[in-house]
Order: sequence, then C-alpha cells, then structure tokens
Amino acid sequence: MPDARLDDVIAALSHALDLTEGQPPGHAQRSCLIGMRLAEEIELEQPRRAALYYALLLKDAGCSSSSARMSEIFGRDDIQLKSRGKTVDWTRPSEALRFTFQEVAPGESALTRARRVLTVARELRDSADEVVGARCDRGAQIVRDLGFPEEAARAVRSLDEYWNGRGRPDGLIGDAIPLLARIASLAQAVDVFLTNEGREGARAMVRRRRSRWFDPTLADAFLRIDDADELWPALESDAVLDAVPENMRPPVEVAELRIDKVAEVFAAVVDAKSPWTADHSDNVARYAGMIGARAGLDGDRLRDLRRCALLHDLGKLAVPNTILDKQGRLTQDELARVREHPRHTEAILARVGALAPLAEIAGAHHERMDGRGYHRGVAAGDLPFEARILAVADVYDALTAERPYRPAMATGEALAVMRRDVGEAFDAAAFAALESSLSARAQAA
Repeated sequence: MPDARLDDVIAALSHALDLTEGQPPGHAQRSCLIGMRLAEEIELEQPRRAALYYALLLKDAGCSSSSARMSEIFGRDDIQLKSRGKTVDWTRPSEALRFTFQEVAPGESALTRARRVLTVARELRDSADEVVGARCDRGAQIVRDLGFPEEAARAVRSLDEYWNGRGRPDGLIGDAIPLLARIASLAQAVDVFLTNEGREGARAMVRRRRSRWFDPTLADAFLRIDDADELWPALESDAVLDAVPENMRPPVEVAELRIDKVAEVFAAVVDAKSPWTADHSDNVARYAGMIGARAGLDGDRLRDLRRCALLHDLGKLAVPNTILDKQGRLTQDELARVREHPRHTEAILARVGALAPLAEIAGAHHERMDGRGYHRGVAAGDLPFEARILAVADVYDALTAERPYRPAMATGEALAVMRRDVGEAFDAAAFAALESSLSARAQAA
C-alpha cells in the first residue's frame, strides 16, 4: 500500500460527501480550513483541534440518509434542494416558506402549487425531527466507527443546533451546544456564502445570524479576520488543507485494517442514499470476493478487489433520488446523469493515495467486453480482470435485489438473463466463477 496518512484519506473521500450535498468540490475541505482558522483565533486547546479537524471533514457523513425522504417530500432533485437550502435561514418562517414556494411544483397552476406547498409544509413539520435526527445520529456513528474522538462525533451530531435553541436534533441553547459543533456550523455556512455571495456576502450573513444561529464570540472571531489574512488565498488553492499548520493536522499513519474500515464506512454512506440499495455495496463485495477466489485470485489482489467493490458506487452520491428511486423508464437526460457516476467514483478514488491504484478498476464496473459500456467505452483488451469481476458481481446483485421498477429475480432467473450476454457484456471466466461459487454455496446450505 502506498504511504498514506489518515487525514489525507478522509480529506480525499470528503469529496464524495460534497456530491450528496450539492456543494462545489472541496466544500468540506474549505469548511475545515475555515474552522481550523477559527480554532486558531479563539486559541482552542491543541488536543481538541484533531477532533475538530475530523468533525469538519466528516460533517456531512450522515447526509445521504436523508436524501430519499427529502426527495419524497418535495418530489424534486434532493441534491439541488440541499444545495439551495444551504442559504436559507430556517429560523425565519418567511424565508422557509419562500424557499418551499420556489421549490414545489414549478410550472403548475397557482392553485395546484398552493395545495402542494401546504402539503409539503405539513410533511416537513411532521418529519423534520425524524429526518434531521436520523442524519445527525448516522453521521455521529460514522465518526465513531472510524475510531475518531467522541468529541468529534458529538460535534457532527449537533451540527444543526442554533445558538437561540431553534435548531435540531435536541434544541440545545447557547453554551449547551458543543463548542466544536458551533465552530463547524459557522465554518460550513461561511463557505457556502463565500461560494454564492463572496467575502462580503459571507460577512453580512454572519452579522445577520450572530446570536441567533451562531455563537456571538465565534461570529466576532470570524469578523475579525481581515482581507489581508492568509485564509482567503488558501481557500482558493488546489491544495486547501496544506494551509492548515502541520501541528494542527493529526498525522496518523494508515494501517491496512483502517483502510478497510474506511472503505466499509463509505460504502454504507453510499448505500444509505436509497432504500433500494441498502446492502448493494456489501453484496457486490461479497460476490466479487467469491468470484475472485474461485478464479484463483489471492492475497493483495483479493483485498484490493474487495475495496474496489465496496467503493465502486461512490459516484452515485451525485445522482438525485428522483432518478435512483424512479419507478418508470429513465429519460435520456436521466440516463446520462446515471452514466456519469463511475466517472465520479474514479475521480474521487484517484485523490486517495492509498486507493489511487484502484480508481480505474472501480470506475470500470459498467464497462462491457464489447466496448459498449460506460463511462469510457473501453473493450475487453483494456479491462483488467478485476474490473470484469466487478461488472458481473454488480449486475448479479442488481438483478437479485428488489428495485422500484421490478421485483427481485431468483438466482436461476438472474443467471439466465446474464448468460445471454456472456462474451459481449460479461467476461466468460468471471461469469463461470460466479455460477460455480453460487452452486457450491447452495450445495453447502
């Protein structure tokens, strides 16, 4: 495994979390730099800065779990909803209502829109605690699962708490909100407004929300950062986190087992986006492992194949739930959006030093032997055997799982469907290894 540090791995994978929140690439990293600059400004104790660092990079780890419900409530693209909703002051009913009017049933008659807005407002009111609570709890648990300090987990859980007590999930007020959560809340909002309205727009937002959303002491600390500060050019750098002083970056070396845990956790983030894919990445990893072992792979190749399988759908975080959960046939535009997800997967993994050698394989899981797959459209001669295995494992799990547009297929039916495309879509040896593995498993049961 290439030399790697845990902060570099998590920072690179944070780009996947930016996708599901509809934020420009690097949002989590920029929020991290802003938060660490605030930590410096208020002279936060050094041992707590490591917890803040990881809380900021993983602040959106639980957000995929709310995607399906948000899409269901609004009937809209959840990624656009989250992106646009980032600038709304939800403590002001007029702003919340205006956002709802803008996002619900565009193009419909005034009466239809009014009725739909009332329905959405009621569902938001009834579901808000459940949706936000699930997202916050899920995010905090992911931070714990990765072995980071409990203070980091508490910060992620309380990210949506507001200074005036009108936030969620617990309605905490003032100093009852964990300090690291207060820093993270301010930092992420600043980055959103910097992107949308520039430096003065971000400052104006902080002034407006001071003592309502934000801890006034932290708000004042941010407002003290003048135009000559090194923060601003650093935020525009291609290597944002390089601007965080070395003594503030926790230099934890990555053990092999820790990489596997990171892969498992991010696979769960992906699968949480849609109720129809709740176990997909785990299942693909299991089937790929069976195929690989049957085909004679061992040691590092099997380990790497499992990591590819766990992370192959990272790019689906960029696909709206209106598409992932659609019951009917996809339009050409929707299909094109879906076909971009392997490209996103490859780009994200290419950033992770420890996983970069696997990026091309993971991004090739929808390629075909005849060159008619996506996203590159390469043929058999350019497809590593591991990529061919992923393609077989991915399709087999998809066919044998229930989808919004069809029921799950039985093993025999799924294999019969796939057998027709062996040689054109699927590698013959990989498919034969799947068949023999499933047969052996059935005989052993």
